[in-house]
Amino acid sequence: MIDVEGLTKMYGPRMAVQDLSFHVEKGEIVGFLGPNGAGKTTTMRMLTGYMPPTDGHASIAGFDTFSQSLKARQHIGYMPETVPLYPEMAVADYLNFMAALRHVPNRKAAVQHAMEVTHIEDRAHMNIGKLSKGYRQRVGLAQALLHDPDVLFLDEPTIGLDPRQIIEVRQLIKGLGGQHTILLSTHILPEVEQVCTRVLIIHRGKLVAEDTPKNLGTRLRGSERIGLRVSGDGATLKRALAAVPGVLSVEVEADERYLVSTAPGQDVRAQLAATVVKGGWGLLELAPVGMSLEEIFLQLTQEEPTSTGEQNELVS
Repeated sequence: MIDVEGLTKMYGPRMAVQDLSFHVEKGEIVGFLGPNGAGKTTTMRMLTGYMPPTDGHASIAGFDTFSQSLKARQHIGYMPETVPLYPEMAVADYLNFMAALRHVPNRKAAVQHAMEVTHIEDRAHMNIGKLSKGYRQRVGLAQALLHDPDVLFLDEPTIGLDPRQIIEVRQLIKGLGGQHTILLSTHILPEVEQVCTRVLIIHRGKLVAEDTPKNLGTRLRGSERIGLRVSGDGATLKRALAAVPGVLSVEVEADERYLVSTAPGQDVRAQLAATVVKGGWGLLELAPVGMSLEEIFLQLTQEEPTSTGEQNELVS
C-alpha cells in the first residue's frame, strides 16, 4: 500500500533524507520513529505529495506521489501534529466544509460516518473552540477519514492529551487498523508498542531499523533473555543453569533473580524449569525478558557530541 524506494531529499547541500526504502502492507499500523532532525517530517511531506523528492520515488496505492500526485492524494488521509481547525465553526459544519473541498460524494453520509467512527456525534453542533483537546484531536482524525482513504498518516496524534484521552485515541487508532493502512509518527515509545504491529526507525535521514519491537531487541542483543526468580544456593544454581544446552550466559541479580541469555530462536524455558525443580530449588518465577523499545531506540539513535544540533530543525 505504501512503497518507498531510494527516497532522497536535499536542502541545498544538506541531506535531509538519504536513500530511504520501505514497504507497508495493507491494513498494517506502522510506527515511524526518530529523534528530532532525523527526517521524519520531511519524509511525511514527500509521501503526502507536499514536496517532491530530490531522488527516488514513493507510491500510495500504486500511484506515484509526485507524477500522479492528485490520484495518490485521493487515497491519503493526513492528520498533522497541529490540525488546522476553525474554532468558530461547529463540528459538523467544519467536516461538511472539508468534505466539500475534497469533492466527497454524498457529503452528509460521509460526515455522519466520520463522526460515528471517531465517536463525536454528540458534539456535532458544538463549536470546535469549545471542545477539549482530546475532542479536537478526534475532529482532526474525522477530517482525515471523510473520503475513506486507504492510507492514514498520523503525526503525533496524542500529543498534549491527558492520560484518559490518550487511551481513548490509541484505542480508536487500533480500531482503524485492518480497514486502513496507518503510518504513525510519534515520540511516545509506549504508544508504538501498544498500537503498532511494526516499527521503522530513522536516524540522520537513513532507515536504521525495521521490524517488530520484539525482533529488534533480539537482533540488537544477539540473544533472547529469560528471567528467573529462584530460592536456593545461588552459586550452584548459576552453574546448573549455565549447563543447560542453548544457554549463552547467566547473570545473578538481586532478590534471588537470574537473567539467562539464550541463542536466538531457542526456547529453553522447559529445560530451565526442569533443572531448577530437579535440583531441589524453589522456582518462584520464569518469564521471557524483552528489550524495551526505549532501549532499542536509544541504542540505534545515539548521537555523537555536536555543537550544531540546532541545524537539523529544518529537516525534522
